Formats: sequence, C-alpha cells, structure tokens
Amino acid sequence: MSMCKSLAVVVSFGLVLSAAVAAEQPGLGKPVTEADLALWDISVGPDGAGLPPGSGTPAQGAAIFAQKCELCHGPEGKGGRNAALNSTTERTVANYVPTATTIFDYTRRAMPWQQPKSLTNDEVYALTAYIFALNKIIGENEVMNAETLPKVKMPNRDGFVSKYPEKH
Repeated sequence: MSMCKSLAVVVSFGLVLSAAVAAEQPGLGKPVTEADLALWDISVGPDGAGLPPGSGTPAQGAAIFAQKCELCHGPEGKGGRNAALNSTTERTVANYVPTATTIFDYTRRAMPWQQPKSLTNDEVYALTAYIFALNKIIGENEVMNAETLPKVKMPNRDGFVSKYPEKH
C-alpha cells in the first residue's frame, strides 16, 4: 500500500472513530431557549432604549445603598473595599462615564457583585438616583425612571474619549 493510501485510511479511520466517540459523549448542558436568552438581553442604550418600567429617588437609594452597597463602596460611596462612587479628587463612575444610562445598565447587570442581577428595577433606579445626587448631578428630590434617566447630562459627556469611536 502506498504512503498516500495508508494516510487516507488512517485519516478515514480517525474521522469515523472521532464521530463514534462524539456520539458517546454524555450530552452535558441543554439547548438555550428564547426565554433563557431574554433573561440576559437587558442592555440599555445611551438614549434609554431598553430601560425597564420602574422608578426611584435618591432617598430610596440611600436606604438600599446602606443595606446592599455600603460594605464595598463605603459610607456615602466615598470608598471602601472597592471603588469610590462619590469623590471630587479621583475618577469615579459619576465623573467619568459619559451617559447616565451606563450607570443603570452596569448596576442592574453586575451589582451587588456577590449577587448580580438580584436588584429590582426600582432598586436600580433608586441607587442610580442616589449616586447621581451624591455627586450633585441631580437634585435630592428628583425621580429617576425611563423618561428622566436618559436626560441626565453627565459631567464628562463631552470630554469622554471612547476606545472604540466607530461604535458611537
């Protein structure tokens, strides 16, 4: 048998063997359904597209912050084990992020870090309002919701330089 024919037999045998082994795999996981995907399809655009129903005030946010956020971010967001959210001397989300909806989106998706996606929409609106009020971006009595949040002008909106300018 020539070298080429031998190689063809080995390759053919290998393909048959790998197909047989694949068929014997335990079948871990499960197919992803549209309902599964919907749980993670929660992105919010800079214009507010994707914001859910709900609302919150800085006062409501203060109580939630004390209970669920203060351990990591410190009293009044001035810094704890993790980043400060309220500071005039260092970069924080409030003075760096260019759009208000980014704060809502990140908080809803990733906070608290040990239980991401555990906050209700009302809690996220309230926490966002609290962070903005601490940083004097909004007044202490303003309500954040799907209508008001996209209208908040962040301090660095016009100074932000995107790493991915083609996406803006």
